[in-house]
Amino acid sequence: MKKRLFVLILCVSLLWSIPTQAAVTGTADHFQASRTYENNFSDVAGGSWYYENVKSLYEMGLAQGKAEQTFAPGDSVTVGEAAAFAARLLSLYEYGDAESGAASCPAEGAWYLPYVQSLQSRNVIAREFEGLYTTPATRAQMAYITARILPEKEFSEINATAVSVGYATRKYIQDVNEYTAHQKEILQLYKWGIVSGSDAAGNFRPNSTITRAEYAALLTRVAYPALRVRLDWDVSGAYTAKSATYQSLVEPGTFRRSHMPEDTEAVDSNLRWMLAQGRSTIELQMEPDWVTREHVSQLMQQYLNQIRQYVEQGYNAVSCSYGERTGDVILRFYSSIFSDQIFSSARRETLQRAIEVHDQLWQNGTIRGGMSEYEKARDYFTWICENCAYDYRADDTSVSHSAYSVFFMGSAVCDGYAAAYNLLLKLEGISCGTVSTEDHIWTVAELDGKTYHIDPTWGDQTGAIRYEYFGMTEAQAMGRFAA
Repeated sequence: MKKRLFVLILCVSLLWSIPTQAAVTGTADHFQASRTYENNFSDVAGGSWYYENVKSLYEMGLAQGKAEQTFAPGDSVTVGEAAAFAARLLSLYEYGDAESGAASCPAEGAWYLPYVQSLQSRNVIAREFEGLYTTPATRAQMAYITARILPEKEFSEINATAVSVGYATRKYIQDVNEYTAHQKEILQLYKWGIVSGSDAAGNFRPNSTITRAEYAALLTRVAYPALRVRLDWDVSGAYTAKSATYQSLVEPGTFRRSHMPEDTEAVDSNLRWMLAQGRSTIELQMEPDWVTREHVSQLMQQYLNQIRQYVEQGYNAVSCSYGERTGDVILRFYSSIFSDQIFSSARRETLQRAIEVHDQLWQNGTIRGGMSEYEKARDYFTWICENCAYDYRADDTSVSHSAYSVFFMGSAVCDGYAAAYNLLLKLEGISCGTVSTEDHIWTVAELDGKTYHIDPTWGDQTGAIRYEYFGMTEAQAMGRFAA
């Protein structure tokens, strides 16, 4: 007997309408030159790599020389000398004069004690170096003192990603670990661009001593942001999302060929099975007596409701063909705003652009190793709000209902916002889905083991980003729609 074939379509219910050294120029008022260097140190050659550093220290009043007309660039820096250099730099920052800080701390005895007391009075150091001031400073001790001279607000973590990822993967800075003295300060100097390491692996040699020329270079980098070093370490392999596919963004499900519409676990599992295989159809085999137009419509609606959890995949419509006498039910998912041919390319281009955004945020240090999922999700929320505007002219057929519109047109409505945001979160490995009302949809995500509701659409409705719509509780999110 010939099979009777019927076709049903559901679609619009998912659309809502709402370096080499160069001459140094100070960039901060704190570090203006107070005198002119006229080759005062006979042992600092004009062509030496440290010439400009020593010159700058002298002109700021930080370097007096080790003996008459000599700087002794190759000599080791003692702990006391390191403290004196640091105290002069801090005094220049606070008072506009390199010696005022020490002058306020008169001390009898060794020449370096006023500088030590000046640092102690400002909580730069305590008494961890007692008895060591005449001994050569290790590079770890130097890092501790140097990292604490100026307030953190004077620095930018220009190498945050390179250091966090490179260190975590042990590709770089391999000779520093959690047992290394002053580990925190050492890594901070790398992040700020004050140090760059001694070899291609960026190793620090924490127990080695440091020369006066090397310390001069570090101090001028503290004073002058333009001299700080941007690391060119290749850590992209540790964070790039270039290998991601739409299939890889879904936890695979188990296929169940027959189930009732109210079995939401089976619906979700079948959808995850389909998406993880890169398919767009689900073929069910139901009891023939069950297959009626009413029952199939119920089944379609359940699948349509559940596909919202995977809004980043781009599917917002479903059609169904079925046989009443055979029990065959074939569900086909598609986009109601793109033709099938265009949808395939738009979907591919959307993923590629999302990957570029993900990698760019890692490369520029916005997203860094060691950040919590909450912090990462907030930064992606910021990116969406800064790079998209609500499309008040959109209708049910507008491309603004897609993530493609966010990435390529800079405008969207709520399902476009949610799709783009969820795509970025899933590229970061963050589990997320959606919650929706009759005319709105937003993200729900698991961040550091806790559930948060996040609505980038509402976060982007004014000139300033409204972070109160990031990290909402369920009660806060649903309470917005209470009568």
